[in-house]
Amino acid sequence: MRQSWVETSDQSRVIDDVAIAHKSGSVIKIEPALNTREIRDLNQKVLSKDATRSFGAGNREIPVEPDYFRTCFEVDRDRILHSKAFRRLAGKTQVFVFPNDHQRTRLTHALEVAQVAKAISSALGLNTDLTEAGALAHDCGHGPGGHYSEEAFSCYIPGGFDHATWGAEVSLKSLNLCRETLDIVANHSFCRPSPLSPEGIVVSWADRFAYVAHDFEDAVLAGIVTPDDLPHSVKKLLGIKRSEQLNNLIDAMIRTVTTTGIMGLKIKYAQALADFRKFNIQRIYHRPESVKHGEKVKHLLSTLIDYLIEHPQLINLDPKSFSDKELIFKVVTHVNKMTDRYAFNLALQYALIKEKDLPDSVI
Repeated sequence: MRQSWVETSDQSRVIDDVAIAHKSGSVIKIEPALNTREIRDLNQKVLSKDATRSFGAGNREIPVEPDYFRTCFEVDRDRILHSKAFRRLAGKTQVFVFPNDHQRTRLTHALEVAQVAKAISSALGLNTDLTEAGALAHDCGHGPGGHYSEEAFSCYIPGGFDHATWGAEVSLKSLNLCRETLDIVANHSFCRPSPLSPEGIVVSWADRFAYVAHDFEDAVLAGIVTPDDLPHSVKKLLGIKRSEQLNNLIDAMIRTVTTTGIMGLKIKYAQALADFRKFNIQRIYHRPESVKHGEKVKHLLSTLIDYLIEHPQLINLDPKSFSDKELIFKVVTHVNKMTDRYAFNLALQYALIKEKDLPDSVI
């Protein structure tokens, strides 16, 4: 008779003072080839000569002792995966607010970017640990409600709000990540200066590859567009399914770098990608329903920020302890951390908006 999960909670076998996880079956034994961090730092000859090398504890703002087993970039990856900033991405909008079971969130987007980026980085002999860390963390600066939150926050931040720099300088600051990882986060957007590492360039392209393909797939499933609507250049070079689009883009970048040595994409593929993104902007992101949704997001977040600036005690801030500029920064930081559901429910709780004014679940 099959045991319940509760009944399997105690170890059922002990061999040579070692607990065995499974009650029955083979006892697996191996002769381990112990790969300490020091050994792997020294054995990076398999990487491209231009790849970023791990070394010791890494280049951090606050020096720490090196980990015995993990490279500095593996430590970064683990710190990111276990952080609140990363977990909260599960509750933040990618394209759809309150997505259904199959639509993306910021979290699933980050995971898909990491998969695409690692595939490219591995093929090119780059540092996959750094690539993965930067890819997983790249969107940790986003607020609730998608890209429209940036417009809402920009009214309060001198020089405007940018989720990329905010992620590196605010959202992830407490993790004391390596400067190489933070550089990828800060500069992953095409509008930012180029990242300093080839791994950072890979993450920038992988981000765009992933979101144009999966945002389109989500919109098809929502009945907003169809595969037949895609521009001819996209259908011809990239295909109509997400799997073939990503495969063709990954392959195109690997071949481009291999044949030219330049971290980029051959112009015909770059143009097809640009056509794809332009199509998504016109037919998905900037369709009338989406713009209406975005205006609701901006109004809700601006109203919530204004209210918390006037009532900072609600988030345990003493206004006497900060200048006006510092207080505003603290409030924006607090609201930026919120998931969609938390921010929207808080606005309702404070009677700042009515339920009919909430952003729609489908853009």
